[in-house]
Amino acid sequence: MVVRIETDGSVWTVIHARPEARNAMDPDSAKALYDAFRAFDADPSARVAVFWGSGGAFCAGWDLKHAASLAGAEALDPFDFPKDDAPSMAAMGPSRLEMSKPVIAAISGPAVAGGMELALWCDIRVMEATAYMGVYCRRWGIPLIDGGTVRLPRLVGEGRAMDLILTGRPVHAEEALRIGLCEYVVPEGSARARAEALAQDIARFPQSCMLSDRRSAQMQHGLPMRDALRQEWQGSKAEVTKGIEGAARFAGGKGRGGDFSDL
Repeated sequence: MVVRIETDGSVWTVIHARPEARNAMDPDSAKALYDAFRAFDADPSARVAVFWGSGGAFCAGWDLKHAASLAGAEALDPFDFPKDDAPSMAAMGPSRLEMSKPVIAAISGPAVAGGMELALWCDIRVMEATAYMGVYCRRWGIPLIDGGTVRLPRLVGEGRAMDLILTGRPVHAEEALRIGLCEYVVPEGSARARAEALAQDIARFPQSCMLSDRRSAQMQHGLPMRDALRQEWQGSKAEVTKGIEGAARFAGGKGRGGDFSDL
């Protein structure tokens, strides 16, 4: 099975298992990952997903052996955006989905070309110290078509994004952490465990409030300040009344001194 799902309570771990190709994306993998993440988003019992590639690689990009077998631009017709703006599958699978819940990338080894675009699609990236990213498709004249030119500048700024996009150079974990391309660097072999622990922590919080803040942070791009503030208020004011219960727990002694262990 090229994609499998393992669950631990409300945390799903979506595993891409094509290690013989360093988890490069072929059509079967793309469809299976797309279906898996749609299922996660639709399941009311699921709260946070971890995205992991087995066998020591997150994803080495689009399968170039498969790409070499394609004939002409019409081969990409299945990936055009539908006219009705319905959710559509991209060449790399789920990268066009606008998830309503958090996804954490657990990155071992390469997350390059389209694999880097999948990592950028996630909310948070946990990289092993030996992992690396890069626009490696630059060498072959294959463009970024799974959100890389959109998400990378938003994440690290336009200047740094241009450096990575134009040069295609490798970005190792420590540099990725320094420039904001990832959020955590962990020892080799521990990315999945760290990402799953982080997912469990996030899953413990009151969900509607957390998801409201996540949605506001994602949707404010390109808005004038006043419009962004109005959008934040309109999307979050209902959560304030729900927060009164949390305030009562604090008043009763919970969470003092920044303690998140007993909520």
